[in-house]
Amino acid sequence: EDEITLFERDMKEFWIQFKISYSTEQINQTSALRDLCKETIEALSVKWSKKLKEEDLMIDKIQEYNSEILQQSKYVAEKEEQLTEIKSKLNQEEEQQKNLTDSIQELKEELMKKMEIKSSKNEAAKEKVERVSKIKTLFKERLGLEMRRIHDEQLQFIFRHIDHKDPDKPYMFTLSINEQGDYEVTSCTPPLDCIAELQLKLRETNNFSAFVANIRKAFTALSYK
Repeated sequence: EDEITLFERDMKEFWIQFKISYSTEQINQTSALRDLCKETIEALSVKWSKKLKEEDLMIDKIQEYNSEILQQSKYVAEKEEQLTEIKSKLNQEEEQQKNLTDSIQELKEELMKKMEIKSSKNEAAKEKVERVSKIKTLFKERLGLEMRRIHDEQLQFIFRHIDHKDPDKPYMFTLSINEQGDYEVTSCTPPLDCIAELQLKLRETNNFSAFVANIRKAFTALSYK
């Protein structure tokens, strides 16, 4: 029994020592693990705190960039609106320029036509004046007629030897060519009632010799009244 008791007592002491030793080791391991966890947590806290600060800075930068992009977008939109207005004004000015160019061209063409017509009329008038001048000698010799070129390209016709009482008494009329290129009697001394009719007949027939002869006849008839 003593041996059994001694064995039991030894076993109890062994287990007590084993438990004490095991508990101490466990406590040490737990403390070490706790310290490691604490250090790890602190390191992670520092790391994540730094990372969070960096992310905050990044967020601030992103917001700043977004603000700059928004401002740039507004600026671009304003410039595009201004560019659109400028393009619209340029298009209007181009249209006005085109209309002005077309109007100028039309005026040029109209002016050229008028100049051609005027040149044609002037040429016709010149031919008529030359034709009248060519028969000047004939009229003077046969009808006692004198012709003079006076102001504004007019011709003055002076008849003599009409009044048998006063052969040197002048009977005269003045002839011009109007803007339409027609003969026109601008004065007649003494006046003849038939001058308008004779003028119309001259325009219709263009027979100048007959016209002058008929006026001389009218002056001769008037001298007997």
